Amino acid sequence: MKFLDLAKIHIRSGSGGGGCVSFRREKFIEYGGPDGGDGGTGGDVWAECVPALNTLIDFRYQQHFFAKNGVPGMGRQRTGKDGDDIVLKVPAGTEILEEDQETVIADLTEVGQRVLLAKGGNGGWGNARFKTSTNQAPRKANPGQDGVERTLWLRLKLIADAGLAGLPNAGKSTFLAATSNARPKIADYPFTTLHPNLGVVGIDAREFVLADIPGLIEGASEGRGLGDQFLGHIERCAVLLHLVDGTSEDVAGDFAVIDRELELYSEKVHSKLRVVALNKVDAIDPEDLAERRAALEVASGGRVYLLSGVTGAGVPEVLRALMSEIDAQRREANQEEPAPWKP
Repeated sequence: MKFLDLAKIHIRSGSGGGGCVSFRREKFIEYGGPDGGDGGTGGDVWAECVPALNTLIDFRYQQHFFAKNGVPGMGRQRTGKDGDDIVLKVPAGTEILEEDQETVIADLTEVGQRVLLAKGGNGGWGNARFKTSTNQAPRKANPGQDGVERTLWLRLKLIADAGLAGLPNAGKSTFLAATSNARPKIADYPFTTLHPNLGVVGIDAREFVLADIPGLIEGASEGRGLGDQFLGHIERCAVLLHLVDGTSEDVAGDFAVIDRELELYSEKVHSKLRVVALNKVDAIDPEDLAERRAALEVASGGRVYLLSGVTGAGVPEVLRALMSEIDAQRREANQEEPAPWKP
């Protein structure tokens, strides 16, 4: 199944059915009077967050969603049938935006959440509604209200506890494969990862979700390489793991490139808590390792962990550091939630 995190859709709610102009005419019954029924209401368009989905691929093959119109009213005061609703099923983490791709209509982050995107038109009144003491035979009825037509964008931002950031070939996919059951493609050339991958990582009988984001390069904010199109997937993360290739001649420069691109993309992402780690330490001499670690500590302004995704050295310490930050974020979120009301 292909990964798709952005889709453009066109929706339209159903129009209401028109009211009916009718008069009761039955044998042996005089003074029948008006008996035109009302039209049915048009169908609504809803979006619902459902489980077992992690991509918007379904919206690549169908972009138009039109709810049913209401049925017109009929004689004998029969009301027309309401139009059927349409429900768009989306994965958790989906943002719904206006056509300008900036105005957020809804952010569906939990399974079961629903949002009304387009309300169906009301049905028109039949002529029975217009009967008065001075107008006992009205010959007018209302038409149904038109439906609402909109063009929207769906943007998926994966819900993960931690996200991986780093230059191409920094070892992000190798780290994800070594710590979870995820099996991303791994090769010795840049941009092996073309779409985000998720993995469930376990440490000390605890679990969290880790997202592997395709590598950034200098100028990604200007569209170079794969651009910054996938950075939205780490906006929801509690902490970032910034991996730096230890075999690089300029680890401080590599760190600065990613740090700059995160800042250009979003101050929100740039300000997230970060755990910095020097990867591929198994392929570095001890003297060079100490020198590069010191240079990276100066560039990042904090502690630098050492690890090897291939041998597993230093991986548990990094996972515990990530788990500690995630726990702190969860406790803070729980404290912000209001206590349930009690009588």
